[in-house]
Amino acid sequence: MERTAILILGPTASGKSTLALELAARLPVEIVSVDSAQVYRGMNVGTAKPGADERARVPHHLIDIIDPTQSYSAAAFRADALGLVETISARGRIPVLVGGTMLYFKALLEGLSELPSSDTSVRARIDAEAAGRGWPAMHAELAKVDAATAARLAPNDAQRIQRALEIHRVTGRPMSELIGKPSTSPPFRSIALGLVPRDRGELHRRIETRFDAILANGLVDELRALRRSYRLTPTLPSMRCVGYRQAWQFLEGELTQAGLRDRGIFATRQLAKRQLTWLRSMPGVEVFDSLDPGLEDRILNFVNRALEAA
Repeated sequence: MERTAILILGPTASGKSTLALELAARLPVEIVSVDSAQVYRGMNVGTAKPGADERARVPHHLIDIIDPTQSYSAAAFRADALGLVETISARGRIPVLVGGTMLYFKALLEGLSELPSSDTSVRARIDAEAAGRGWPAMHAELAKVDAATAARLAPNDAQRIQRALEIHRVTGRPMSELIGKPSTSPPFRSIALGLVPRDRGELHRRIETRFDAILANGLVDELRALRRSYRLTPTLPSMRCVGYRQAWQFLEGELTQAGLRDRGIFATRQLAKRQLTWLRSMPGVEVFDSLDPGLEDRILNFVNRALEAA
């Protein structure tokens, strides 16, 4: 059989992890996390990492691989994921790549353009400017030099605005000009499954329930402990993750408990909206209704047919 990987994509709270575990109960699989937050050690509650029991039942990869003071890129993910697809396949098992970081999926399937490496001094200057002017103003600046990139970013998407401005300042060229057409096909066949809820209102209710559970499970206490253990700043990629950013603002007295909840739910909804936009633009994804009560059986039948055709 040709080397094959199963991809499970979808917005937060759509049931991706549950589906992956269902597949693991019926097929010889290993799970590869496609989540830019689950890579961080100690960030367990806010990222809804699989628990010890789940990780004992089926091998999980690319979880807890760096400290929250470190950075992890789409390029690093692609290299790690390609290596894992090869080694898992060599063991006679099926890699299941599951998560909501759509940029990682895109990097894996399409390759990456040649962009400049991070320049810490340029990033520091951009962060200092943003601290005084605000990220919407930085977004407006980006729109003047790279309208195409600015058009697809939210005015408060600090991490991506920073990167786009950094690239322009380092190269003198807009990032949208440097990002070319897909350059590299992955050395494996993919069965891509997209989970898209037919009822957006139900997705929002699930997001609210999920974030309430994250708060009840101790998000704020977890962040307190992380701040004692590591030299963290609010500009680190780890602390820009949804939930942690709002919890940081709460600990700094910038948000009330109610404000933490409201901002966290709103940010999660915005994340889900961006994830759905990415997913709709990706070719070759078989879309399923994540609210379908017969979802697992439908997907298993689809996957089995696809594997037989490999």
